[in-house]
Amino acid sequence: MVADPDRRGIGRLFDEVPELYDRVRPGYPGELFADLVAVTGIGAGSPVLEIGCGTGQATRSLAALGCEVTAVEPGEGMAALATRRLGEFGNVTVERATFEEWGDRGRRFDVVVAASSWHWVDPAVGWRRAREVLRPGGWMVLLGHVVVRRPGEPEVYAETADLHEKFSPGNPDWGHPPTEAEVRGSDRGWGAVDDPGGLFDPPIVRWYPTVQWFDGAGFAELLRTQSLCRKLDPAVREPLLDAIAERIRTRMGDRAARRYLSVLRVGRRAD
Repeated sequence: MVADPDRRGIGRLFDEVPELYDRVRPGYPGELFADLVAVTGIGAGSPVLEIGCGTGQATRSLAALGCEVTAVEPGEGMAALATRRLGEFGNVTVERATFEEWGDRGRRFDVVVAASSWHWVDPAVGWRRAREVLRPGGWMVLLGHVVVRRPGEPEVYAETADLHEKFSPGNPDWGHPPTEAEVRGSDRGWGAVDDPGGLFDPPIVRWYPTVQWFDGAGFAELLRTQSLCRKLDPAVREPLLDAIAERIRTRMGDRAARRYLSVLRVGRRAD
């Protein structure tokens, strides 16, 4: 993945709908955080840096472990909502900045975490900075979700492909999800991001099947939080999403599965 000059602008599209994002985006399973603790040894008092915390979905789980979390988020709306939602914790500080421009002020961390956010960071800067702010022996952690399909189950993208082509023709990003087996067999290492080039050891990779169920209106709301839809002109986006919601109601019994493999990638800083 090369640095994309539009990366930052596309990433900030989420800041237009922070409340909706917080409500409909999938969280991370408790088993994932239990494994994170088992691998890294973090716990009460461990200094953790989270990059691109969004509305604080992963941050809440880190805070509940007792970690001292510094959460960096560039979006004004997302950072404000995260600050409100995390107010019950006394061990979280939200700082508004991009990771590339964030001032570490000499602070060093046991773990650096990026939950569904690392692909928005400039790889020419991100890996090096992450290593710099980690203590010797510290850990880099990437969390994410990969959308998958279950063979034999009605799949919402297949059922609505003609609508995507009708309202946003030729858009190459509307895709057909892989199966769980295909992902497990091919998505190794640090995943679909630039390789750190020796700055970190090869990661431990673990997968966690999860699912969200939506009615037509709910699935349209989920799509409203995704960059692929948010960057469409509203005159295109809203009729498209209305049509998708109606298709789910009429062809899928108003019930659509959004299946994921949540993923944990943990690699130690190479010293």
